Amino acid sequence: MRNKSKTNENYLDYIPRKSSKISTNHKEDGSLQLIVPRDSRFERIVRKIMITPESFKIDLDEFGSFIWMSIDGERNVYQIAELVREKFGDKAEPLYDRLIKFMVILENNKFIFMTNKDRK
Repeated sequence: MRNKSKTNENYLDYIPRKSSKISTNHKEDGSLQLIVPRDSRFERIVRKIMITPESFKIDLDEFGSFIWMSIDGERNVYQIAELVREKFGDKAEPLYDRLIKFMVILENNKFIFMTNKDRK
């Protein structure tokens, strides 16, 4: 078992920043659709062989759309959580669990990257 060194860092202090590769489409119902390019070397080869689209689209729900629009490269996760709480109230609960899971998914898919306040 590996010993993990303890740090004083808190996920809520991190500032999410959007990938410049991701664009959005505003849908009629007010929600957002993320447009993600398939531009890696492997994806370009597969696109030519399988004739697949150059990008794929991800529809966000009301919460996801609001969170995506709240990511401005300045607000940290805690500040975004407070905006979600103001807008959705109890509908957002369990707020931190849901928000952090969503942010982790965005980060794992390279739609956002996280920086801490010391490294902008």
